[in-house]
Amino acid sequence: MVFLNLPVADVAASRAFYTELGFSVDEQFSDETSASVVVSDAIHLQLATREKLAGFVPEGTRIADPRQATAALYALSCESREEVDQLVEKAMGAGGGTWMPAQDHGFLYGASFTDPDGHVWEVMWMDPAPAQ
Repeated sequence: MVFLNLPVADVAASRAFYTELGFSVDEQFSDETSASVVVSDAIHLQLATREKLAGFVPEGTRIADPRQATAALYALSCESREEVDQLVEKAMGAGGGTWMPAQDHGFLYGASFTDPDGHVWEVMWMDPAPAQ
């Protein structure tokens, strides 16, 4: 399993954004300072205030602001090109931002968006046939 701990400015707004994308929230691990978003059985996001996240890192460590610098790109695979476009469309409708234009390489198609805090999400589909 992969657990991504992401700093957010507004837990309620981030929670709303990710549920608009179709992800669920595990209430057992959520409160007013964090939301545990279930992307899949293998991927969970822990969206936490900067103050809460600071409690999990060494004292004096700065919590990065993804709007100021890109530290990571998070990539999700989709079942089809249409699913890529649908997820990006949902993100835009839920308050996400643009990142890079869609890229079509024939066997590989991808697009991207940012969440309300500036975290970059790339979504892609790859045709398995060429790899076989």
